[in-house]
Amino acid sequence: MQERDLYEYAVIRLMPRVEREEFLNVGVILLCKKRDFLEVLYEVNLERLRAFSPDSNVEEVKAHLEALARIAAADPTAGPIAQLDAAGRFRWLTAQRSTVLQASKVHPGLCTDPKGILERLFRQLVL
Repeated sequence: MQERDLYEYAVIRLMPRVEREEFLNVGVILLCKKRDFLEVLYEVNLERLRAFSPDSNVEEVKAHLEALARIAAADPTAGPIAQLDAAGRFRWLTAQRSTVLQASKVHPGLCTDPKGILERLFRQLVL
């Protein structure tokens, strides 16, 4: 039987009007430290976003989400945060903040396939 490893994930939420605390789930970030796995999956459903917040700047939102994905991937062009270890990047990406993009609370689980879990969570929570 394959060993199951601890993973942690958070949902990335788009909150166009922070003061209203209403949000759309637009992504998932998952860390499995033991397997050195950290990845972000995201998608902005334009129809849903326009119904939810017609004044949102879609290109700006996509650019911010891409920046999160680049930091998670340790892209050297993504700045100093991207140079932290995977756990450090995950903690930075999931830190509580009062911005248009926010992370949910971090949730743990056990897995043998972190990529498969990320894809399943993405389908369940975002799509």
